[in-house]
Amino acid sequence: MVPRVSLRRTFFYLVCAVPLVFLALTLTQHQDQWARSLLAGDAGAPSPPLNKLTRPADRDAAEAESTPELRRSQGVASAAALPEEDPGDRGNEGGEVEEQEEEEEGKPWYMSGGTRRSSSSRRLLGLWPAEEPGSDRIAQQLMYVPENYDPEKQVHLKKILLYNGLGSWSPLKQGRESFLQSQCPVDTCTISTNKAEAQDADAILFKDHFVNPGHLRPGNQVWILYFLECPYHTQHVKHNDVFNWTATYRRDSDLVAPYEKWAYYNDKVVENPHGLDRNYAANKTKKVAWFVSNCGARNKRLQYAHELQKHIQVDIYGSCGTKKCPRSSQGKCFDMLDKDYKFYLAFENSNCKDYITEKFYVNGLQRNVLPIVMGARPEDYARSAPKHSYIHVDEFESPKHLAEYLHQLDRDDDLYNNYFRWKGTGEFINTYFFCRMCALLHADIPVKWYRDVNDWWRGPGTCTAVSWRKPKLSEPIR
Repeated sequence: MVPRVSLRRTFFYLVCAVPLVFLALTLTQHQDQWARSLLAGDAGAPSPPLNKLTRPADRDAAEAESTPELRRSQGVASAAALPEEDPGDRGNEGGEVEEQEEEEEGKPWYMSGGTRRSSSSRRLLGLWPAEEPGSDRIAQQLMYVPENYDPEKQVHLKKILLYNGLGSWSPLKQGRESFLQSQCPVDTCTISTNKAEAQDADAILFKDHFVNPGHLRPGNQVWILYFLECPYHTQHVKHNDVFNWTATYRRDSDLVAPYEKWAYYNDKVVENPHGLDRNYAANKTKKVAWFVSNCGARNKRLQYAHELQKHIQVDIYGSCGTKKCPRSSQGKCFDMLDKDYKFYLAFENSNCKDYITEKFYVNGLQRNVLPIVMGARPEDYARSAPKHSYIHVDEFESPKHLAEYLHQLDRDDDLYNNYFRWKGTGEFINTYFFCRMCALLHADIPVKWYRDVNDWWRGPGTCTAVSWRKPKLSEPIR
């Protein structure tokens, strides 16, 4: 029996099936097109996964345009394209890059046998304390000649008034003679001691003592405070905003005036390349000597020496000791020092920043003896003295520890002689204080005043009554 077919139901199935077939054909066609677009790299293709490294399409073009010159201009450096930075190529504080002058042959004019003078009128860096902190800038000032300076056309002589007279300035003379005799690079200055000329002076120098002149002061007149001694032994200046420059032994003075100045012939050669020509320990039978007359120094140097005596021989000459060697026979005393002693106590009377006197330079370094120092900070001696030429007491915990090291040096001539390898590498120079002052008076003088010169001169951190190892710096000097 043939099954009965319903025409109405069949028609219904056909109507439902046709759209489904059409939809399937459409999807198949779009899938083929999408696959072809992937193979062809069509712009409409989906992005690859984010964790997949890809080469940007414009990288080659970017690298072609980013030449080494362009990278430098943009502040981008590569090891292959840029040389290693030379510290000498860095700019100054204002960001301006100074050209480095080629090293000139021969000694500068202020050294023995020296003839070299400034070959350029370009403004030198390092004339003023703010330009080169920590440096005394003496060499720069000695070589300085202002731009366009012509002594033949310089009609006006800069007048320097010594308000307290010539006094200890001997052999300085009034007038221009001293500048010409010293062959100053800038010599168009004149010295006066006539206080009646105060208002007309270009600069007034007050040495060790200040009294306000009371005249109507011109706006461009430079007042200079000069102190030779340390803050404990100098005047309290109560006037504010009167001094433009300072002149002291301190390195942060405008015109540094040290007791002595050591200069190397070549800053890179700090040991004699030819070695020592003698044994500085030979035939010396005594240990430590000290010439001293002030027994009440603030830094308790005498007490330190007495403690040192408990551990090593210390012969104290003068009113503070038992040995005698009169000042009238000073030459013989120093000859004895060179011949018999290995060490000398170059102890200052005060422990103050940069305070290093002839006790170290003359009695110590300029003799054939090893100085043991007390006074300025260890870093001050390191900047002022020849390398490895002294022993600072603050390198040791106590006089006993120092004595132990001195005994070691006494037993070992080679170790002792290492402290003399600086000899022959330089010399003590004349710092030509007034030559430098004259040159700076012709310079572009910075507009400056010391608001409170006492605060600068004797403020916290300037001096200490005890060792620098345990300084008491909270209070200023009164």
